[in-house]
Amino acid sequence: MIGDYLKLALGSIMHRKLRSWLTMVGIFIGVMAVVALISLGDGLQETVNSEFERVGSNRISILPGGGGGQNALLGAGGFSSAKLTERDVDAVRKVRGVKYATGMLRNSVRVEFAGETNYLMLFCMGTTTDDENIIKGLPFFEIERGKQLQAGDKHKATVGKFLTEDVFEKKVSLNDKLLIEGQSFTVVGVYKKASEPVHNYKVVLTKDMCDEMFNNSDGEVSMISAEVDEGFNTTQVAEGVKEKLRRERGVKKDEEDFTVTTPEDIMRIFLTVINMVQFVLTGIAAISLVVGAIGIMNTMYTSVIERTREIGIMKAVGARNSSILTLFVIEAGLLGVVGGVIGTCLGLGMAKAVELVAVASGLELLRVNVSFSLILGAMAFSFFVGGASGALPALQASNLKPVEALRK
Repeated sequence: MIGDYLKLALGSIMHRKLRSWLTMVGIFIGVMAVVALISLGDGLQETVNSEFERVGSNRISILPGGGGGQNALLGAGGFSSAKLTERDVDAVRKVRGVKYATGMLRNSVRVEFAGETNYLMLFCMGTTTDDENIIKGLPFFEIERGKQLQAGDKHKATVGKFLTEDVFEKKVSLNDKLLIEGQSFTVVGVYKKASEPVHNYKVVLTKDMCDEMFNNSDGEVSMISAEVDEGFNTTQVAEGVKEKLRRERGVKKDEEDFTVTTPEDIMRIFLTVINMVQFVLTGIAAISLVVGAIGIMNTMYTSVIERTREIGIMKAVGARNSSILTLFVIEAGLLGVVGGVIGTCLGLGMAKAVELVAVASGLELLRVNVSFSLILGAMAFSFFVGGASGALPALQASNLKPVEALRK
């Protein structure tokens, strides 16, 4: 019986090919947009989770200025009038549960090479045991060629991978000389490609060299990074760091001029923003589905009018109201599901194209994640939209009286 309904429904759709295609346009545009957005959003969330797992959940970051996790997410510490110093680093090291702690200085610097000049981000790293242990587990500080900076490397530098390839017209190689703020430095190491663009173009010098270059006599640092010892809860240790720094800096609770964050804090804010954007964009895309549903309803009403005599003949030979209703609902559902199949394929293709463009641009966080539930859900939803849109026209068709239908 269902097979007969499908044959009749397909025959009707194929008989009106152009109208059927035009009807499905609204459905597959909406489904395409929704599938593309959801697959990209899920991929981005998965990539963010994996990146935080690589960095580790036992790390604490301290930035100057208040603002909570938003400060850390936006990297706003450099815009605050509050400052962190080596004295604060020493205070963090004394907190129970802190295994290692180090201070890092960041600055924008003028870099010259082969007659060209660019302004790049400079990271100043310490060379103590704590410093080495902190950066050891960070994926964006893994050396691909050459070596890490060591104590006493005053006029040596390590650089990001892309800095060696596409910042200057001439490629930068190991042992080449860079002029940084007018001083000559030898490139001794190149970092592996990182998912964060800023780390692919960075220049790294020793903290001692930076203090000398910028006359940093008070030991200012842009941020403090700490690693929590095994067996300690990261959130509880972070609270201990806050309490210690409040005492050292003489500030009250909720009036801190610094921000202490854990990976969970940053990830929570990051995913909240992603979900919010994804929700809004998906809502906008859903408007196309509404337009498509109205198109299907309009087509089915037209179909009922055109096939009034056919319906009358079907009823005259014994077709029940429920059979007529089922036939038209299946026909509308097929319009929806075919539009859903086309939209899903186009949506996945669009998402993959966006991923390829993003990767080519260095934004490796943007990945596509396709799940079976997403595809199945898109198909089922398309059929539901089509069937629901055709319900009223189908009900009208099933209620036609045979004698009146045959007269038309």
